[in-house]
Amino acid sequence: MPAEQILSNARLVTADRVFLGSVVLRDGLIADIAEGPSRLPQAQDLNGDFLLPGLVELHTDNLERHMTPRPGVDWPSTSAVLSHDAQIIAAGITTVFDAVSIGDVNPKGNRMQKLPAMLEAISGASDVGLTRAEHRLHLRCELCHPDTLSVFRDLVEHPLVQLVSVMDHSPGQRQFVLESKYREYYMGKYHLSKALMDEFIVLQKANSREYSDRYRAAIVEHCLARGLSVASHDDATLEHVEESARYGMTIAEFPTTVEAARGCQQLGMSVLMGAPNIVRGGSHSGNVAAADLAAEGLLDILSSDYYPASLMQAAFALAALDNQCDLAEAVRMVSLAPARAAGLSDRGEIALGLRADLLQAKTQDGLPVVQQVWRQAKRVF
Repeated sequence: MPAEQILSNARLVTADRVFLGSVVLRDGLIADIAEGPSRLPQAQDLNGDFLLPGLVELHTDNLERHMTPRPGVDWPSTSAVLSHDAQIIAAGITTVFDAVSIGDVNPKGNRMQKLPAMLEAISGASDVGLTRAEHRLHLRCELCHPDTLSVFRDLVEHPLVQLVSVMDHSPGQRQFVLESKYREYYMGKYHLSKALMDEFIVLQKANSREYSDRYRAAIVEHCLARGLSVASHDDATLEHVEESARYGMTIAEFPTTVEAARGCQQLGMSVLMGAPNIVRGGSHSGNVAAADLAAEGLLDILSSDYYPASLMQAAFALAALDNQCDLAEAVRMVSLAPARAAGLSDRGEIALGLRADLLQAKTQDGLPVVQQVWRQAKRVF
């Protein structure tokens, strides 16, 4: 990697505007920003393409898909991590919080058994420099599983853990207010018979009553004592939001109603929604559309959730809608805002002194296409 690089003739997307300019990268950081193309012969001409800060992803389940590419198929863990990492960096994501699930809502699943191998593979590949994105860990704690609290205590001291979310996916509330939607989703996803689904619903409701409140309090208390960012999940009512705020949570993942999102804003919680929700034009669960929240000024962060390439696509799609959200604001939702929400102050925007985590993208019929990616000034894609 050269000591100094100049990226020229690019449409720079900073935190507050878009303009034609150039940047100087030195020692892994952004050393200078100037309007207009550079005249220096060593400058790399980006041909008027967009130059964005590297994207920051707080919640992706993408690794699990590589660990289990088909039902009953367990893929070698290091190979799975590297395949996942390649897909992440190709999407322009330079910092990724890999979401690992504690507590399985799939009655046929074996997520819990895979956790040690997943964590070992992520940290092992990162430690020896095999990953191109920077990987952190997001512990997703399913509160209505009997073993969640004990497994959380085993994993939370892992050095890569920086974000924890708490959720209750039992039927009849939050994401699945309608039990019919719960049945439709899980019977379709996990191929359950009606009889097995009936038994599972009874069990999940009972476990929620037994464990959810107690586990939420214990997990959040531990996280705040360690200085970890904590997120709520699927808040549906103002009462849910007020409860999350009382616990000291600062991120609200996927609020399901406008009422809940407005309450989050009033109580200082950053609202995170799924980028696929923007790309597809609505929620697959029948909840509030992310674009509607953006139109109300209630959207702060986007997450790719289950589809990495959706993150940048959603930012450009959002900026193209008639909703008072320009490209600079939309890009903040996938870079600066998630970085700050997770306590990362050294990245997330094109600004002097910050990490040179950058991506070059061109658009084809409105679709942004990644051309190059740099992490700390080193080209990684």
